[in-house]
Amino acid sequence: MNFRMVHENYNVSDLEKAKEFYRDALGLEEVRRIAPEDGSFIIAYLAGTEGGFELELTWLRDHPQKYDLGECEFHLAFAVDDMEAAHARHQEMGCICYENPDMGIYFIQDPDGYWLEIVPG
Repeated sequence: MNFRMVHENYNVSDLEKAKEFYRDALGLEEVRRIAPEDGSFIIAYLAGTEGGFELELTWLRDHPQKYDLGECEFHLAFAVDDMEAAHARHQEMGCICYENPDMGIYFIQDPDGYWLEIVPG
C-alpha cells in the first residue's frame, strides 16, 4: 500500500485576494474548482509548474471573517531555486513575517495569516 500527498487545504475569507497572493508570491495558478449552483462555497485548487501537489483554497459564503489560526504552528513549505530573487520579491510584497538567516530560510504570510516557509531548493 502506497500513499502520496495530493493537496493541503486552507480556508480563506477572500478567494480572489488569496489567489492573487499565491500567484504573485509563489507562481501558483488555479487548475480546477468545485462550486455548487447555490454559491455556498467555492473550492479552488492551485498548482505550480512543477506539479504533483495542489493547494486547496476553500471559500465559504457564510464565513466572511478571517479564520482563527491559533498560534500558526503549522505551515506549508516551498523550495525555490533562486532564494535571492524570491526574497527580493517577497520583501517588495511586504509579506515576510519571519527570517532565520542561520538556517537559510524565511517565512511569508498570506492574507488570511497562514505561514509559508521558503527554503532553498
